[in-house]
This record gives sequence, C-alpha cells and structure tokens, in this order.
Amino acid sequence: MSDAVADSSPPAPVADPHADRPLSRGRMDTWRHPATVRITHWINVAAVVVLLMSGLNILAAHAHLYWGIASTFADPWLSTPTVPRWLLIPQGRNLAEARNWHFLFAWIFVINGLVYLGWGLLTGRFGRRLWPTVRELRGFWPSVKEHARFHFPADDHARTYNVIQKLTYVAMVLVILPLMLITGLSMSPAFNAVGGVLLEIMGGRQSARTLHFISAGLIVAFIAVHVGLVIWTGFFNNMRSMITGWFVIQPAGSTAGPKLRRRRPEEGEPS
Repeated sequence: MSDAVADSSPPAPVADPHADRPLSRGRMDTWRHPATVRITHWINVAAVVVLLMSGLNILAAHAHLYWGIASTFADPWLSTPTVPRWLLIPQGRNLAEARNWHFLFAWIFVINGLVYLGWGLLTGRFGRRLWPTVRELRGFWPSVKEHARFHFPADDHARTYNVIQKLTYVAMVLVILPLMLITGLSMSPAFNAVGGVLLEIMGGRQSARTLHFISAGLIVAFIAVHVGLVIWTGFFNNMRSMITGWFVIQPAGSTAGPKLRRRRPEEGEPS
C-alpha cells in the first residue's frame, strides 16, 4: 500500500468576474455600475417622476410664488403657466391626493438616496468615482471647451467621469437634493409642530416654497441634460450599463455622438 502523494501545487487563481472582456474591433467590455448603483438609480427615476408630477398638481392649487412669510397676491415673484392634465398625478386638480403621492414618494426618494450615499461612502466609491481631484479641477476649462464642441471621448477616457460630470453629481447630491429636502420639511405642518425651526431659517413659508420650486427646476434641468447626453453619447451602451453593469469602451481616439467616430485599428492590431 503506497501513500498518496499530496498535491503541493498552489490553487488556481479565481478569475475576477468583473475583469475587462475583450471584444471585436479593438473594443473592450468593462464593468461600470454595481447592482446597488443600478437599483438605486431606477428607484430614483420612478420616485422623481412621481414627485415632479404630483408636485405640479400641488403647485397648480396656487400657481404663484413669493418671498417671505406672506403671499402678496397682487405682486407675485413668479406665476407659473397652466400645466396639462396628463402631466399631473393624479390627473386633474386634486390637492389632497397629490400631497399623499408627494409625501409617500418623497420618503422613498430620501431613504433610497441615503442608501446610495451611505453605500458610496462606506465602499469608497463616492471618493473614487465622484469626488474631483485637484488635477481634474485644473482641467475644468479645457473640459468646458470639449463639452461646448460636443466632443465626448468613447475610449479609455470614458472609464471615469470627467470633471464637469463629477462637479455636477456632487452639487446634486450635496447641495440641490438636500435643499429640496430641507425646504420640503420646512413647509410640513407636522414637522414644524414638533419644534422645527427650518421655516425661520428659510425666511418664511413662501420663501421655502419658492426655494423648493427652484430646486425642483434645477433637478429638471439636470435630468434634461443627463438624458440628452445619454442619447448623444450612445443610448444603447449607456442603458445597457445601467441595466447589466457592463459598458463598451471603444478604441483609442474614438469619440461619441449620433455617429460614433471610431479610430480604425493600425496594421497588425487585432480587429
């Protein structure tokens, strides 16, 4: 009877399931969005749509904005136009029901945002992906010029957000969305009844209402630009990355647009 010879060879390394995957024509499939980012993103999409449509219904009850404590009916700061019924939740003028929808999805939005922010801080993704470096900030104006020319790299430069994207996302997460939350809470009678002082900080209920409207407008502007760039830089590739997590990187020198300008591989390069 012979002793079995122990296998002393090291175990085979476990392949990284998120490693880059080479594709044809010099392209590369790269892992971009983890599941937490994708799930919270789509929850945000649903929440923001309901918040905006129910918010329009609430605004329609008195489509005028003021500053300060009281409503100066004869001299509003801004009067908003009539909104089509199909843009309202619920459809038709219903202030009470619109408030119910608004408050419910406001809490969904806040909880979902805290999950995303907490996860991003704990994993370090917020710092790695969104916080601009000093070097990136120095390249702010060149990046503005590139955006003005609608020049968006689709090669390895697309692996990370550019400085304008980073500053915009940071401003949304740390300024605009908190302003929306604070102004919303300051208008809540239930919140003020338990000793809230936000209304005083905001300068009165009408100021809070106006700031709430302005922050909502900034969010709408962000969404419009965001969706426009998603379409311009490759709708299917961007949507695929936010559904599956995988994003296709084009060969070096390629730029995105309605017609992708892809650099042709040099002689001897794999095609």
